Amino acid sequence: MHDAQMNLIISSDIEPRFPRLRVLTSRITDVKVRKQDAELEKFKKELINNAKKQYNLDSLKDVASFRAYRDFFWKIEVDPTKNRPAAEALIRRILRGEQLPRINTLVDAYNLASIKTEIALAAFDADKLRGKLLMRIAEVGEEFMGIGMNKPMILQGSEIVISDEEKLVAIYPYRDAEDTKVTEQTRNVLLLICGVSGISEESLRNAAYVAIEFITHFCGGKGGIVE
Repeated sequence: MHDAQMNLIISSDIEPRFPRLRVLTSRITDVKVRKQDAELEKFKKELINNAKKQYNLDSLKDVASFRAYRDFFWKIEVDPTKNRPAAEALIRRILRGEQLPRINTLVDAYNLASIKTEIALAAFDADKLRGKLLMRIAEVGEEFMGIGMNKPMILQGSEIVISDEEKLVAIYPYRDAEDTKVTEQTRNVLLLICGVSGISEESLRNAAYVAIEFITHFCGGKGGIVE
């Protein structure tokens, strides 16, 4: 659990702009990722029904945790009315009667954890990461190839990025990289539980435990928070 590549270092240039930014990391090993699972689909329907009872479209933007992510997005110059924070985007889909994305059992499981906890989560194939992870402010002109993109984004220097010792792996807490995405071949996963100002440590820890529970239930493996 304590191998070096799983520690996320937050660069000193982050603190002045985003004081007390907190991110938890979790390692989940020996998972078996499948395209889909009947039990997971049944569980998904339960969570969708619960979300429909709990939220409505008119007031969704006023939920405290979604407001915190939206405020953070504005600060990194991502328009949250066009690019919704992850958990909010998923719940909006549910409330509009749209299908949730079906990617694979691991991604679907952590999306459900994000819906349940209102916390943004990111997952990476741990075996494709190289060395320590660093969170820092992007350099102007850096290129980032996100999941499903046809061509790389050219970064403006306002974004917060996460890199390993070779490449960018995420724009935090907004998009993950194509190179390190979780697939059916993934065996070991690094999970980021993405905090922003206004999200409590308790909420992050709860989200980590929920995500580990959902992932290990549907994909096997063993997981824990990296302290």
